[in-house]
Amino acid sequence: MNLSFNKKLAEGYQSNSQIARVLTENWVLANSYCPSCGDLPLSDFENNRPVADFYCKKCSEEFELKSKVGKLTNTITDGAYSTMIERICSENNPNFFFLTYSKNWTVNDFLIIPKQFFTEEIIIKRTPLAPTARRAGWIGCNIDISKVAESGKVFLVKNAKVIDQEIVKQSFNKTLFLRQKSSDAKGWILDVMKCIDEIKSDVFYLDEVYAFEKKLKLKYPNNNFIKDKIRQQLQLLRDKGIIEFVGRGQYKKIQYGDI
Repeated sequence: MNLSFNKKLAEGYQSNSQIARVLTENWVLANSYCPSCGDLPLSDFENNRPVADFYCKKCSEEFELKSKVGKLTNTITDGAYSTMIERICSENNPNFFFLTYSKNWTVNDFLIIPKQFFTEEIIIKRTPLAPTARRAGWIGCNIDISKVAESGKVFLVKNAKVIDQEIVKQSFNKTLFLRQKSSDAKGWILDVMKCIDEIKSDVFYLDEVYAFEKKLKLKYPNNNFIKDKIRQQLQLLRDKGIIEFVGRGQYKKIQYGDI
Protein backbone atom coordinates (compact mmCIF):
# COMPACT_ATOMS: atom_id res chain seq x y z
CA MET A 1 0.00 0.00 0.00
CA ASN A 2 1.53 3.30 -1.14
CA LEU A 3 0.81 5.98 1.48
CA SER A 4 1.66 8.88 -0.86
CA PHE A 5 -0.97 10.55 -3.04
CA ASN A 6 -0.49 10.99 -6.77
CA LYS A 7 -0.05 14.77 -6.78
CA LYS A 8 0.11 14.92 -10.58
CA LEU A 9 -3.66 14.44 -10.60
CA ALA A 10 -4.06 17.86 -8.95
CA GLU A 11 -2.80 19.69 -12.02
CA GLY A 12 -5.48 21.90 -13.53
CA TYR A 13 -7.53 22.22 -10.33
CA GLN A 14 -7.65 25.57 -8.50
CA SER A 15 -9.90 24.78 -5.54
CA ASN A 16 -8.29 23.13 -2.50
CA SER A 17 -11.46 21.14 -1.88
CA GLN A 18 -11.45 19.86 -5.47
CA ILE A 19 -7.78 18.89 -5.21
CA ALA A 20 -8.38 17.06 -1.93
CA ARG A 21 -11.39 15.21 -3.34
CA VAL A 22 -9.55 14.09 -6.48
CA LEU A 23 -6.41 12.98 -4.65
CA THR A 24 -8.13 11.17 -1.78
CA GLU A 25 -10.64 9.34 -3.97
CA ASN A 26 -7.89 8.30 -6.37
CA TRP A 27 -5.76 7.06 -3.46
CA VAL A 28 -8.58 4.83 -2.21
CA LEU A 29 -9.19 3.38 -5.67
CA ALA A 30 -5.46 2.77 -6.23
CA ASN A 31 -4.54 1.41 -2.80
CA SER A 32 -7.48 0.15 -0.80
CA TYR A 33 -9.27 -3.19 -0.79
CA CYS A 34 -12.56 -4.47 0.54
CA PRO A 35 -12.20 -4.92 4.33
CA SER A 36 -14.85 -7.64 4.22
CA CYS A 37 -13.61 -10.01 1.52
CA GLY A 38 -10.19 -8.57 0.63
CA ASP A 39 -11.04 -8.08 -3.04
CA LEU A 40 -9.32 -5.26 -4.91
CA PRO A 41 -9.55 -2.78 -6.38
CA LEU A 42 -12.71 -1.13 -5.14
CA SER A 43 -14.97 0.42 -7.77
CA ASP A 44 -16.34 3.94 -7.69
CA PHE A 45 -19.96 4.92 -8.15
CA GLU A 46 -20.99 7.67 -10.51
CA ASN A 47 -20.31 11.20 -9.25
CA ASN A 48 -22.68 12.81 -6.72
CA ARG A 49 -24.38 9.56 -5.81
CA PRO A 50 -26.17 10.41 -2.55
CA VAL A 51 -25.49 7.16 -0.67
CA ALA A 52 -21.93 5.95 -1.25
CA ASP A 53 -18.65 6.55 -3.11
CA PHE A 54 -17.23 3.05 -3.61
CA TYR A 55 -18.38 -0.55 -3.70
CA CYS A 56 -16.91 -4.04 -3.86
CA LYS A 57 -17.84 -5.98 -6.98
CA LYS A 58 -17.31 -9.29 -5.20
CA CYS A 59 -19.34 -8.93 -1.98
CA SER A 60 -21.34 -5.73 -2.72
CA GLU A 61 -20.26 -3.86 0.42
CA GLU A 62 -20.62 -0.10 -0.07
CA PHE A 63 -18.42 2.66 1.32
CA GLU A 64 -18.54 6.41 1.75
CA LEU A 65 -15.32 8.38 2.16
CA LYS A 66 -14.73 11.20 4.64
CA SER A 67 -11.30 12.82 4.55
CA LYS A 68 -9.46 15.70 6.21
CA VAL A 69 -5.96 17.09 6.47
CA GLY A 70 -4.28 16.67 9.85
CA LYS A 71 -4.56 14.13 12.64
CA LEU A 72 -7.56 11.94 13.35
CA THR A 73 -9.91 13.60 15.84
CA ASN A 74 -13.12 12.48 17.51
CA THR A 75 -15.27 14.95 15.58
CA ILE A 76 -15.65 14.73 11.81
CA THR A 77 -17.66 17.31 9.88
CA ASP A 78 -20.40 15.98 7.63
CA GLY A 79 -23.27 17.38 5.56
CA ALA A 80 -26.94 17.93 6.26
CA TYR A 81 -28.17 16.48 9.55
CA SER A 82 -31.52 15.26 8.21
CA THR A 83 -29.87 13.56 5.22
CA MET A 84 -27.36 11.79 7.45
CA ILE A 85 -30.04 10.53 9.83
CA GLU A 86 -32.12 9.30 6.92
CA ARG A 87 -29.08 7.59 5.43
CA ILE A 88 -27.99 5.65 8.52
CA CYS A 89 -31.56 4.53 9.18
CA SER A 90 -32.03 3.17 5.67
CA GLU A 91 -31.48 -0.42 4.58
CA ASN A 92 -28.68 0.49 2.19
CA ASN A 93 -26.62 2.71 4.47
CA PRO A 94 -22.91 2.48 3.62
CA ASN A 95 -19.84 1.72 5.67
CA PHE A 96 -17.70 4.80 6.28
CA PHE A 97 -14.03 5.22 5.41
CA PHE A 98 -12.22 7.96 7.34
CA LEU A 99 -8.95 9.17 5.81
CA THR A 100 -6.58 11.71 7.34
CA TYR A 101 -3.49 12.97 5.56
CA SER A 102 -0.55 15.31 6.03
CA LYS A 103 0.06 18.63 4.29
CA ASN A 104 2.60 16.74 2.20
CA TRP A 105 -0.21 14.51 0.87
CA THR A 106 0.68 11.31 2.67
CA VAL A 107 -1.74 9.13 4.66
CA ASN A 108 -1.78 9.40 8.45
CA ASP A 109 -4.79 7.22 9.26
CA PHE A 110 -7.25 5.23 7.21
CA LEU A 111 -10.01 3.40 9.02
CA ILE A 112 -13.44 2.01 8.41
CA ILE A 113 -16.40 2.16 10.73
CA PRO A 114 -18.83 -0.60 9.67
CA LYS A 115 -22.37 0.60 9.09
CA GLN A 116 -23.79 -1.41 12.00
CA PHE A 117 -22.01 0.94 14.40
CA PHE A 118 -23.71 4.04 13.03
CA THR A 119 -26.54 5.13 15.32
CA GLU A 120 -28.33 8.44 15.77
CA GLU A 121 -26.39 8.88 19.00
CA ILE A 122 -23.10 9.52 17.20
CA ILE A 123 -24.57 12.09 14.79
CA ILE A 124 -24.39 15.53 16.41
CA LYS A 125 -26.67 18.28 15.13
CA ARG A 126 -24.93 21.60 14.45
CA THR A 127 -26.40 25.04 15.04
CA PRO A 128 -28.61 26.24 12.14
CA LEU A 129 -27.02 28.80 9.82
CA ALA A 130 -27.83 32.39 10.61
CA PRO A 131 -30.72 34.18 8.82
CA THR A 132 -28.12 36.26 6.98
CA ALA A 133 -26.37 33.19 5.54
CA ARG A 134 -26.87 32.14 1.93
CA ARG A 135 -28.44 28.89 3.16
CA ALA A 136 -30.23 30.41 6.14
CA GLY A 137 -31.56 27.82 8.57
CA TRP A 138 -29.57 24.93 7.08
CA ILE A 139 -28.55 22.39 9.74
CA GLY A 140 -25.37 20.39 9.35
CA CYS A 141 -23.94 17.65 11.51
CA ASN A 142 -20.76 16.23 12.97
CA ILE A 143 -19.87 12.56 13.41
CA ASP A 144 -18.58 11.88 16.92
CA ILE A 145 -16.49 8.72 16.61
CA SER A 146 -15.67 8.83 20.34
CA LYS A 147 -19.15 7.36 20.82
CA VAL A 148 -18.29 4.36 18.62
CA ALA A 149 -17.15 1.17 20.38
CA GLU A 150 -13.48 0.36 19.77
CA SER A 151 -14.46 -2.83 17.91
CA GLY A 152 -16.17 -0.56 15.39
CA LYS A 153 -12.97 1.28 14.49
CA VAL A 154 -11.07 -0.93 12.07
CA PHE A 155 -7.80 0.62 10.95
CA LEU A 156 -6.27 -0.20 7.58
CA VAL A 157 -3.54 2.37 8.28
CA LYS A 158 -2.80 3.70 11.77
CA ASN A 159 -0.23 6.41 12.48
CA ALA A 160 1.18 5.94 8.96
CA LYS A 161 1.62 2.19 9.56
CA VAL A 162 -0.17 -0.30 7.32
CA ILE A 163 -2.16 -2.93 9.26
CA ASP A 164 -1.99 -6.56 8.11
CA GLN A 165 -4.87 -7.27 5.73
CA GLU A 166 -5.92 -10.49 7.46
CA ILE A 167 -6.27 -8.64 10.76
CA VAL A 168 -8.39 -6.00 9.04
CA LYS A 169 -10.69 -8.60 7.46
CA GLN A 170 -11.17 -10.54 10.69
CA SER A 171 -11.79 -7.35 12.68
CA PHE A 172 -14.36 -6.15 10.16
CA ASN A 173 -16.20 -9.44 9.82
CA LYS A 174 -16.38 -10.40 13.50
CA THR A 175 -19.05 -7.74 14.17
CA LEU A 176 -21.22 -8.42 11.14
CA PHE A 177 -23.59 -10.37 13.41
CA LEU A 178 -24.87 -6.98 14.64
CA ARG A 179 -26.58 -6.42 11.30
CA GLN A 180 -28.94 -9.29 12.04
CA LYS A 181 -30.02 -7.89 15.41
CA SER A 182 -33.11 -5.81 16.10
CA SER A 183 -32.56 -2.16 16.94
CA ASP A 184 -33.11 -2.80 20.66
CA ALA A 185 -30.86 -5.86 20.79
CA LYS A 186 -28.10 -4.09 18.87
CA GLY A 187 -28.41 -1.09 21.18
CA TRP A 188 -27.79 -3.23 24.25
CA ILE A 189 -24.75 -4.90 22.70
CA LEU A 190 -23.21 -1.59 21.61
CA ASP A 191 -23.87 0.00 25.00
CA VAL A 192 -22.15 -2.83 26.88
CA MET A 193 -19.25 -2.75 24.41
CA LYS A 194 -18.80 0.96 25.15
CA CYS A 195 -18.93 0.28 28.89
CA ILE A 196 -16.13 -2.26 28.45
CA ASP A 197 -14.14 0.31 26.49
CA GLU A 198 -14.32 2.69 29.45
CA ILE A 199 -12.54 0.11 31.62
CA LYS A 200 -8.89 0.98 31.11
CA SER A 201 -7.39 -2.44 31.80
CA ASP A 202 -7.41 -5.15 29.12
CA VAL A 203 -8.41 -7.65 31.81
CA PHE A 204 -11.56 -6.77 33.74
CA TYR A 205 -14.10 -8.23 36.14
CA LEU A 206 -17.84 -8.65 35.94
CA ASP A 207 -18.26 -6.28 38.88
CA GLU A 208 -16.52 -3.55 36.88
CA VAL A 209 -19.18 -3.84 34.19
CA TYR A 210 -21.91 -3.94 36.83
CA ALA A 211 -20.62 -0.51 37.91
CA PHE A 212 -22.33 0.88 34.82
CA GLU A 213 -25.74 -0.33 35.99
CA LYS A 214 -27.01 3.14 36.91
CA LYS A 215 -25.83 4.60 33.62
CA LEU A 216 -27.60 1.88 31.64
CA LYS A 217 -30.73 2.25 33.79
CA LEU A 218 -30.98 5.88 32.68
CA LYS A 219 -31.07 4.74 29.07
CA TYR A 220 -33.38 1.78 29.72
CA PRO A 221 -35.63 3.01 32.58
CA ASN A 222 -38.26 0.33 32.00
CA ASN A 223 -35.81 -2.55 32.38
CA ASN A 224 -35.55 -3.87 35.93
CA PHE A 225 -32.99 -6.56 35.14
CA ILE A 226 -29.96 -4.53 34.05
CA LYS A 227 -27.39 -6.94 35.51
CA ASP A 228 -29.06 -9.85 33.74
CA LYS A 229 -28.85 -7.94 30.46
CA ILE A 230 -25.19 -7.15 31.09
CA ARG A 231 -24.37 -10.83 31.62
CA GLN A 232 -26.32 -11.73 28.49
CA GLN A 233 -24.31 -9.29 26.37
CA LEU A 234 -21.00 -10.44 27.86
CA GLN A 235 -21.83 -14.02 26.95
CA LEU A 236 -22.69 -12.97 23.40
CA LEU A 237 -19.50 -10.92 23.03
CA ARG A 238 -17.54 -13.91 24.35
CA ASP A 239 -19.18 -16.24 21.84
CA LYS A 240 -18.38 -13.80 19.01
CA GLY A 241 -14.71 -13.58 19.96
CA ILE A 242 -14.76 -9.93 21.01
CA ILE A 243 -13.88 -10.69 24.62
CA GLU A 244 -12.45 -13.79 26.26
CA PHE A 245 -13.75 -15.38 29.47
CA VAL A 246 -10.78 -15.99 31.73
CA GLY A 247 -12.64 -17.46 34.70
CA ARG A 248 -14.18 -16.52 38.05
CA GLY A 249 -15.94 -13.44 36.73
CA GLN A 250 -12.86 -12.28 34.85
CA TYR A 251 -12.70 -11.31 31.17
CA LYS A 252 -10.08 -10.14 28.69
CA LYS A 253 -10.45 -7.76 25.77
CA ILE A 254 -9.26 -9.23 22.49
CA GLN A 255 -6.99 -6.74 20.74
CA TYR A 256 -5.79 -6.52 17.15
CA GLY A 257 -2.71 -8.59 17.82
CA ASP A 258 -4.73 -11.31 19.55
CA ILE A 259 -6.85 -12.10 16.49
